[in-house]
Amino acid sequence: MKYKLNIAWLYPDLMSTYGDRGNVIVLQKRCERRGIQATVISITIETHLSKLRKCDLIFMGGAQDRQQKLASKDFLKHKSPVVSRMVEKGIPALFVCAAYQFVGSYYKPYQGESIPGAGIFDLYTEHPGDQAKRLIGNVVAKVINLPGINGQTIVGFENHGGRTHLGPKVKPLAKIIRGFGNNGMDRYEGAVYKNAIGSYFHGPLLPKNPAIADWLLGKALENKYGTADMLTQLEDTFEPLAREIMINRR
Repeated sequence: MKYKLNIAWLYPDLMSTYGDRGNVIVLQKRCERRGIQATVISITIETHLSKLRKCDLIFMGGAQDRQQKLASKDFLKHKSPVVSRMVEKGIPALFVCAAYQFVGSYYKPYQGESIPGAGIFDLYTEHPGDQAKRLIGNVVAKVINLPGINGQTIVGFENHGGRTHLGPKVKPLAKIIRGFGNNGMDRYEGAVYKNAIGSYFHGPLLPKNPAIADWLLGKALENKYGTADMLTQLEDTFEPLAREIMINRR
């Protein structure tokens, strides 16, 4: 049986500022190395929702303010109801940086009214003020809520002013070892809801942490075919070495 996965890349033309293409390339290449046919489907403002509905895995990345506003308006009005239903059905997803904030209940800037979110994740983000320190730098954390890879050390880069706080219906992705994470206070990074992940790690996340890529792909295969048997172990030689350099960097 030939396994096939459709990967939805939401707003590649607007929300691909921090090397997000690397996340999509990793998902596609790790499928190809296993003989799994992976098709990346670009979901833009103009894309018909039928293309999104037929996807088996969702990715959405970060952007600058102007692009965020354009994508946010379309996402909340058109795409988020479909994405929400897909996530509830167990479709795996990865939301990074601005997309991570989008899927929460709201974002409150330091000036002005709160901006409604999609409400897919039980979380909210608030900016503490223009004098507040940005949370920026390399991060090391330990995965705590992805069954099968819990205890794995992951690395990434964060750069955000908003402080994200999780509600009781989501779990944190990882425990911070070094860096700031969601809000610089509770020592947690990211969020997990069903088979969907939110994270502040960009630059991008998956090339540095292929175990998370494989976790998402495994869930996509399980959800579509009832099995993850095609997710054979790959020989990753350079990824652990690169991660060790990041872990030991001061």
